[in-house]
Amino acid sequence: MTICPCCGFRFEGDLRQGCVECGARAVGEPLPKPELELPAYGRSLLLAGMGTAMVVAFLIQTIIALAKNTPIQFGFWDFVAAGETAAWRIKWISIPVALVVLWSGQRIYKSMRRAPERFVGLRMARRGMIASFSICLLIATLIGVTVPARLEQRRISLEAAQNATAQTLMRAQLEYQALHSTFPLELRDLAALPDPDGSIAAALRDVDPAAYQPRADVAAVPAEKSQRLTGAAIRKASVTNAEEPAAGLEFTNYYLLLPGPDKILRTDDDLLMHDGVIQKASEVKDAPVLVRTQARTGRR
Repeated sequence: MTICPCCGFRFEGDLRQGCVECGARAVGEPLPKPELELPAYGRSLLLAGMGTAMVVAFLIQTIIALAKNTPIQFGFWDFVAAGETAAWRIKWISIPVALVVLWSGQRIYKSMRRAPERFVGLRMARRGMIASFSICLLIATLIGVTVPARLEQRRISLEAAQNATAQTLMRAQLEYQALHSTFPLELRDLAALPDPDGSIAAALRDVDPAAYQPRADVAAVPAEKSQRLTGAAIRKASVTNAEEPAAGLEFTNYYLLLPGPDKILRTDDDLLMHDGVIQKASEVKDAPVLVRTQARTGRR
């Protein structure tokens, strides 16, 4: 089998007679192989370069993270914290690149080990592989040790957002009471309040209207039959305008159940607002029967 060096066509025959495809002819006998071939160093340089690039990239990100601290400190734990920040920043790039580098580098290194006489720089290639593996292990370790702290920070941020919603609704309830001398019949009535920054509207979007329960000590019934009415009974009264509650009805307190960080209503992490007091719903013993019953149902 002869391969034409001009067009690459394979054919049976002598190239001196001409290529069947392009007609190229050999001008003489093929050159003999050299008696001595110099070993190659390209593969060792490639492995060393990959390891060096990974080390330099991680160090640069660590220095950038360290430089953002004010004032800059050079203690051991400062470097550890900067390394953790760098590992989280480059995780989506470094992890795939590290897998490719380790897989390809291992194959290249094995080929060099099988024919050491053809390649030089085996020690340099080994160091490049060790550097690549060390950086991968370091990044994985720094990410792993910070996972619990990151999860705790996420929990705190979710609770802060939940408390911000509760505080906004509490403020809206007080504003509504100051304007109308009563708490609203329905939670959506708070949307009529002035809301220049949109905080009340944003808070109302995260709340189930059915989780709001206003109450009144004295309702529109004869004085001799004055009794405490729940929201379920009050909602039967006819109200023509949200600005003007039914005649004789002044809601003096309320219950409002807010979903917890899991965004699921009537679970153990819910908050219960009662007349401006914010508590965990699971810790309130004298909560309304409706709230407590639904909370138990949600935990099943």
